[in-house]
Amino acid sequence: MGYADYEALTFEPRDGGVLLITLDRPDKYNAADETMHAELARVWTDVARDPDTRVAVVTGAGAAFSAGGDLAMVERMAGDHDRISHMLTEMSDLVYNIINCEKPVVSAINGVAVGAGLVVALLADISICAQDARLGDGHVKLGVAAGDHAAIVWPLLAGMAKARYYLLTGEMLTGTEAERIGMVTTALPRDQVLDEALRVAGTLAAGSQSAIRWTKRALNNWLKAAGPIFDQSAAYEMLGFMGPDIHEGVAALREKRQPDFPSARPGA
Repeated sequence: MGYADYEALTFEPRDGGVLLITLDRPDKYNAADETMHAELARVWTDVARDPDTRVAVVTGAGAAFSAGGDLAMVERMAGDHDRISHMLTEMSDLVYNIINCEKPVVSAINGVAVGAGLVVALLADISICAQDARLGDGHVKLGVAAGDHAAIVWPLLAGMAKARYYLLTGEMLTGTEAERIGMVTTALPRDQVLDEALRVAGTLAAGSQSAIRWTKRALNNWLKAAGPIFDQSAAYEMLGFMGPDIHEGVAALREKRQPDFPSARPGA
């Protein structure tokens, strides 16, 4: 299977059928621009078809797993119906393709993980996270609904009370706290994360492939059952890109200040 046409992801076959996938924009903290977002959406179908891969491990280059959506991409989307429609389709592909990939996916969350990167980090079948990593869904701080993946999986991982708190406030949490509340499989010192993810992947790659894949397929019916919840949240997020709050959210991030959302002003 060839991965030569990918630009933002790099691939390293390891022994025993393990494929290491790296989000590779370290100068941008692996923020997902249009190219990376598209590649994250389609890579899982390529992994599923790859006869040499039994397990995929995904991590980030440099100090971050992924800093989320590239802000310039967000600015290009705001108010652009065609871009928003395309993103809605691509966002759905990202979520459903990783869920439907029959081969196990292990995430090695080596640093901050938000936005599209967090989709991959938390929808992976097993997640190994740095204790000092910072995870969060900041959509509400941008002025749009939490639609990437959060509504479909956060309540299953951490329960409704924690999901509501973090998704409505947009607050970040550490890898240590994420492990405590069940958001990730385990949290370790940063320098142990990738080695542990590769160890787990090696164990999976040496196991009964039919048994592991069928177990994954059965478990992921929990996520498929929540598909309408995801579809609605994704549509609401994209609807937000057509409104006024997104422009203020982007400006506030650019200027490193608290946003003054039009929808929160007196009389709104």
